[in-house]
Amino acid sequence: MKFPTRYISILFLYYLLFGSSMVFANGLRFKGSEELIDDRTSYDVFGDKSPEFIGRLNVSFDISLLEPAHFGYIVRIKNASANKTYNLSYYISGSYALFKFNEEGGKNLVTVKLDNAEMQKIYWFRISINFDFQKHTLFLNINGHKVQADHINLPKKWVPDICFGKSDYLIDVPSFAIKQLTISDFNHVYRFPLNESKGNIAHDDKGKAFGEIIHPVWLINNAYYWSYKATLKSSNIAGCNFDEKTENLYVFSRDSLIIYNVRTGNTSSIAFPERCPVDIFLGTNFLDSENKKLYVYEVCNEKHEKGPNVAVLDLDSKRWTVLSYDSIYMQLHHHSAYFDAENKRYYIFGGFGGFGGIGGFGRMLYSKSLFSYNFTTNKWDSLKLSGDRIKPRYFSSMGYEKKNNALYIFGGMGNESGEQIVGRRYFYDLYKVNLNNNNVEKLWKLSWDKENFVPVRQMIIGGDSCFYTLCYPEHFSKTYLKLYRFSMKDGSYKILGDSIPMKSEKIKTKANIYYSSHLNCLFAIAQEFDNYDISSTIKIYSLSFPPISYEQLNLYDTPKSGSPLILIVAIILLLSPMIISIFVIVRKKRMRLQEKIEALYPEIKGGNLNLAASIEKIDPKPNSIYLFGDFRVQDRQNKDITYMFSARLKQAFLTILQYSTANGISSQRLSELLWPDKPEDKVKNSRGVTINHLRKIMKELDGIELVYDKGLFKIVISGDLCYCDYLRCIEIIDSNIVEQNIDEFVAIIRQGKFLKSIDLPEFDVFKEDVEKRLEPVLSVEIEKSFNNENYGMTIILCGALFYIDPINDQAVYYIIHTLTKLKMNNEVKKRYYMFVSEYKKMMGKEYPVSLPELLLGKKRS
Repeated sequence: MKFPTRYISILFLYYLLFGSSMVFANGLRFKGSEELIDDRTSYDVFGDKSPEFIGRLNVSFDISLLEPAHFGYIVRIKNASANKTYNLSYYISGSYALFKFNEEGGKNLVTVKLDNAEMQKIYWFRISINFDFQKHTLFLNINGHKVQADHINLPKKWVPDICFGKSDYLIDVPSFAIKQLTISDFNHVYRFPLNESKGNIAHDDKGKAFGEIIHPVWLINNAYYWSYKATLKSSNIAGCNFDEKTENLYVFSRDSLIIYNVRTGNTSSIAFPERCPVDIFLGTNFLDSENKKLYVYEVCNEKHEKGPNVAVLDLDSKRWTVLSYDSIYMQLHHHSAYFDAENKRYYIFGGFGGFGGIGGFGRMLYSKSLFSYNFTTNKWDSLKLSGDRIKPRYFSSMGYEKKNNALYIFGGMGNESGEQIVGRRYFYDLYKVNLNNNNVEKLWKLSWDKENFVPVRQMIIGGDSCFYTLCYPEHFSKTYLKLYRFSMKDGSYKILGDSIPMKSEKIKTKANIYYSSHLNCLFAIAQEFDNYDISSTIKIYSLSFPPISYEQLNLYDTPKSGSPLILIVAIILLLSPMIISIFVIVRKKRMRLQEKIEALYPEIKGGNLNLAASIEKIDPKPNSIYLFGDFRVQDRQNKDITYMFSARLKQAFLTILQYSTANGISSQRLSELLWPDKPEDKVKNSRGVTINHLRKIMKELDGIELVYDKGLFKIVISGDLCYCDYLRCIEIIDSNIVEQNIDEFVAIIRQGKFLKSIDLPEFDVFKEDVEKRLEPVLSVEIEKSFNNENYGMTIILCGALFYIDPINDQAVYYIIHTLTKLKMNNEVKKRYYMFVSEYKKMMGKEYPVSLPELLLGKKRS
């Protein structure tokens, strides 16, 4: 399906805004011979509209070779008029990677032989295929290795058919990915960034749609959706760290070492010849990748035993060496840290713990000190800071910038005095510590009115004067990590990627972020401890770099029909002679009806039906809550604040809202639904925190309030000030005013299935209640719209009914008869066979009404 021409200018605007930051995140991965033949990827670049190239044809692209390395064909280039086809094949032979460019059915023209081990170290490299029509020469350049073939019979003009991956009878496809595809001659250049996130077509750098891809895997999704890699478990207290050089994640306890390679996914476990001499309590550590040393330390011995507090593991021999018995005066939970490998300096800042350790003076403090481990004396040095004062805190994030020889410290929570008893507050500030003179400069402070969060221990400082770090609301048991990019200049920020779930129940629970320049990936590590703070689970996630926002992910989504720019473009095009000529072709008998349907409803375009296109988000308005389709909440400024709802807050909000249509929900019932396994004393605190957070979020909207009256929680919404699509839908149905408000009713249900993204059993009854109210109304309105020849409306309503009941007889009857009325005979057969297939899957038997019988008006008895 071609992308609508009228959106090209808008996409080009998006490209100008976002294109430069997506250079490394985009690409198309090909499913190769590791998949079934029918599931392998094929990319026909121009489809049936290939342009003519004169004088030369150059095809160049970035490529990444992926494991496993199967023999196969990367690209085929056909010359139909000369009945000749060329292909580039790739395979591994011994220790070499071989690229062969062939005249298909004839001979091998050129071969490039490269060291496979070296090629595997290069994640992306460039391939260029250049046909010189005048010299009758082929030039092949693979990662700088150039070869050529002469005396090739080439035409003066060529309309090529260019296909990557599976093509016709050539079904052998290696595992690879491409991006930044360029096809040119002397006069024309076609550039394809391949930065789509979905669909089966590609767009050039101006947003114009070309070609077709079968079974695509769009790599840009890897820059938005965190990819789960593995889960590692340790039955003893463990720490972990990532080695960018070897691409290994090390998880260590006193007895053993687990090694997980993020590139290959291979895991190995090694028992130490001798136990780690440090009694590991927090698992704090740092890694000297260059010298293959892993340093493990505890700043304070929790048991007050005289023992080593710093030891180093040789990653080659797997043997430990004691370095120091020195300790700091207090425990430092969640201190930030950075290891400067080049200058052999390790810094830690902040933290939280008991003064003198457990059993000390009974004072719980936040630290404001910056310590450096002295590798000469093997002691901790407290650095005297000057300049701006950093308030005592823990949960801060730290990074280092070489060009300034400076540490950067961001965020956290604590207070002015450092005494826990005073309470705590969250910090959203950035400090620069000049290590040449230990002077501190406060760069900025943000006024934060959103849900509070803390960052992880490390930050990744980018080359664009910004830093990346993971942040999460640590005060929720079931929390989530979100990636933030902050400007180092002024603190402006962007939330990138989706979220990572994490249990933040225990003080030892921690997360961290790492970057691999070789793989061009960020890695998130979440370590969750059990109830006894001993065994832990380590989960690994990856995200392609640079990460992208939700807007960038959906670059090629069809813009909303309400956009002023769309309306202007649409009006201009409607007045153009081209559109007028198309309308003339349409038979007069169907013209008015077809124009109405295609203008109002996107479900029917070009003779094809797309029921999924009946889903259309309402243009959000201030003070609004949407439960149909994706859960969304807009504040009084019409800003999307859905991100403020964690999974638990969303569950609590919907539970209370569900009961609010009656009298409300009691504290006990709310606790049973949300915390079924917790004792009452702990539930009370969790419930209070949750309610407070909900009330805080609701302050962002007008006309909504969470009240507690007569022992019941209830959400009160003023319909004049705050809009909720669920409540409005029920109001329309219960007041029997569907016909008078049919456009509003349809706008609500076409957003998608009610509570589509909520898959919790406690909401099953809620969903069923809404669906029971909707089903009879939909049945009546379907029949009305069909009889009134409002076929676009019929299709939308049938799509909504299929969401409730995928094998609904009335829905299939009217969808088939609607398509018949519209002369869409191929679509009639397609929809019928999709329906009967679903019926057999659900019912275990054949659908009793044949297509001819259904067309004659027969229904299932």
